[in-house]
Amino acid sequence: MTTELKKFITTYITLSDGELEAIVNKFKRKVVKKNDYLLKQGGTCKDLVFVQKGCLRLYFMKDDIEVSVWFAFQQSSAIEIYSFISESPSNYYLQAIEESEILFLPKTELNKLYKHQPKMQEMMRKFWEDVILNLIHRFTALQTDSAEKRYLDLLNKPAYFESIPQKYLASFIGVTPTSLSRIRKHIIKNKNHYLP
Repeated sequence: MTTELKKFITTYITLSDGELEAIVNKFKRKVVKKNDYLLKQGGTCKDLVFVQKGCLRLYFMKDDIEVSVWFAFQQSSAIEIYSFISESPSNYYLQAIEESEILFLPKTELNKLYKHQPKMQEMMRKFWEDVILNLIHRFTALQTDSAEKRYLDLLNKPAYFESIPQKYLASFIGVTPTSLSRIRKHIIKNKNHYLP
């Protein structure tokens, strides 16, 4: 059950088998039904989540419209970083967009691991760096790239089209569903580009 989690952790640090077992054994397993929430606005993000199976979506509400910020696919992590670190109420929702199986580590357990498994501090430092770089890349793309380019970039990531409804994809690249339909038609007409 924890093979994928072990692979995820060891992409950041090298551990002995014993150290790795001690860490993964602190994670708890949970099945999340489609459309169920792991976090709602006003709640506090208290867990580091690893997606064993399924897909989660991080979003916020703006003028009664859901704006998708991030998707966590199988064998990746999901976290609302600001709330988790600051322990303050979140402005976001973390929702399963299909039935999902997660492994999660409460922050209280993470803090204990810092003391008993010091390499965990190095792992989390590298993990935070990874998260921050991805956030900067996404922010830059939203500010500088056209919506069409943002959509074309997603074509290189098939998982987005296998799991995510078009209305969520639209808000993720910063357009309305109607605008996304126009972008798709324009690409087909002018570039003969394969679309899922």
